[in-house]
Amino acid sequence: MRGEPIVRKSSLTALARNELRAAAAANSGRSAQTVYGGHERLLRQTLVALVEGQVMSDHENPGEATVQVLQGRVRLDAGGESWTGWTGDLIVVPDESHSVTALEDSVFLLTVVKHR
Repeated sequence: MRGEPIVRKSSLTALARNELRAAAAANSGRSAQTVYGGHERLLRQTLVALVEGQVMSDHENPGEATVQVLQGRVRLDAGGESWTGWTGDLIVVPDESHSVTALEDSVFLLTVVKHR
């Protein structure tokens, strides 16, 4: 028998602020933490912070994915096209190799539903 669902609440604003501080202090200029899900679940949400000019280089999309820009401005490049997202924008990630560049200090929520 299933028990009552466990509800968790997180402040994405506070987490984003902390993650951006961690990215600024890191030699790589980036920081990330999973806020929901993980290897044992199909749905995974990861908070990613990049300082201006940092790039998540080309990588494959592991499933359906979106990028929700929480702070700053990012560019997603895929298949010869690019999309710029500002604070509050949601970008649907194409099902192909892509990269993300921080056009200014930025934090985004990457949501992925893995294919089985």
